[in-house]
Amino acid sequence: MTPEPTSSPGNIEDRLQLLVEAVVDYGIFVLDPQGLIVTWNSGAQKLKGWTRSEILGRHFSIFYPPEAVASGWPQEELRRATRDGRFEDEGWRLRKDGSRFWANVVITALRDPATHELTGFAKVTRDLTERRAHEEALRASEERFRLLVDSVEDHAIFMLDRGGLVQSWNKAAETILGYPASTIMGRHLGLVVPDADREAGHPQATLDGATRHGRIEEEGWRVRHDGSRFWAKSVTTAVYGRSGELLGFAVVLQDKSQQKRLEDLERSSRRMSEFIAMLAHELRNPLAPIRNAVTLMQLDKQLPDRHARVRDIIDRQLTQLTRLVDDLLDVSRLTTGKITLRPERVSLAEVVRHSIETVRPQIDARGHELTVSLPADEELVVEGDPTRLAQVVQNMLVNAAKYTPEGGRVQVRARRCGSEAEVEVQDNGRGIDAQDLERIFELFAQAETSGLPQAGVDGGLGVGLALSRALVRMHRGKLGARSDGPGRGSTFSMRLPLASR
Repeated sequence: MTPEPTSSPGNIEDRLQLLVEAVVDYGIFVLDPQGLIVTWNSGAQKLKGWTRSEILGRHFSIFYPPEAVASGWPQEELRRATRDGRFEDEGWRLRKDGSRFWANVVITALRDPATHELTGFAKVTRDLTERRAHEEALRASEERFRLLVDSVEDHAIFMLDRGGLVQSWNKAAETILGYPASTIMGRHLGLVVPDADREAGHPQATLDGATRHGRIEEEGWRVRHDGSRFWAKSVTTAVYGRSGELLGFAVVLQDKSQQKRLEDLERSSRRMSEFIAMLAHELRNPLAPIRNAVTLMQLDKQLPDRHARVRDIIDRQLTQLTRLVDDLLDVSRLTTGKITLRPERVSLAEVVRHSIETVRPQIDARGHELTVSLPADEELVVEGDPTRLAQVVQNMLVNAAKYTPEGGRVQVRARRCGSEAEVEVQDNGRGIDAQDLERIFELFAQAETSGLPQAGVDGGLGVGLALSRALVRMHRGKLGARSDGPGRGSTFSMRLPLASR
């Protein structure tokens, strides 16, 4: 038999030395018990820049920044390695040229197998600068993302684990839902949904839906820390790892209470408009036969005085009721956008004259002094619907007559102002408080000037001015009011663009 080759200690050491020399990605060298370098491999030379002849016999603290040397850290490393048998650390180290690199260092205490006496230290150094740069870049990216998420003020953004427990919580989540991060972390998503939804399994259904479809969007009631409810829109997205495993869920939640209130108000307003339109049409049907009956009674000159007085009462109230129904119909047309114009070239002065003729009986009945100042017809020509413009002017005149005491003054002026035509109706009546100058143009709004009489005339529904302003705007014009205050009269002014010649 051929004897097996034997390995002498020298051969083993030579092979180990060759192995150490072959490693070029790690600096591997040996220190004596005092920290002086006694061996040096090619990896150490590549990593640190010193040749074997330059570095042997020097203290290993030469690889440490001055601040680390000053604090005694190199000796502390040897002390811990001596105590524990092994020491591992990461930190800045120096190359021969003075440049720094981030190193992973493992120092192992070497002891005599027989006596256990410390004979030195084996040190392995690895350059982790590139890995650290990636980690720093990742940390910076995560920090920027965190700052971005925290800077979002109107969206609660938070992460859940696979079981629905809160893992992150931005500032907006704290503001919207009322839970500080310290009290919500680790608690279940069901905490912010109503009891009935939680008992019905809604939170888990949301997570299951996001898992199946990747993303689920929903709206519903949510509960704040103080127990109050709000309407929320939420998007829950499943988050997966690189290997496809489910990591958790990202939730973005927004408080939509204000929007819901506006939508509910819009629906209510639409239903109200539909009801008003139906009511006006239903009321108008019986008015025609009642008007015919009153007209026939007026033709009868032989009615007893008592019956004639009753007939006149019916006539007056029927006129008022007809006006109210017409106002309701105009409200319906205004809110549904069904008012249409039939524009043509029209003299605004002529429109004013016809409007005065229509309203004069009311003015005369109250003994008002009426003064009119109009230019020639050709001076104020506009593109507009004469019927609708007359409706606006008549409303201005009716308001003046209505809110001016008996024997008061009403002035009507029409004039050219640059490229516009202006119609003003001024009175010395009850006036308008400054806070009401815009409110009176809202639907169903009327000025409430305390202590002043209503001029003895029913104020109506408060529709006329709102409708008038809408009509003027449809003509690309403006309608406004001004007053020096209660008891000091008011002026209504309409401006329209002049028609091109």
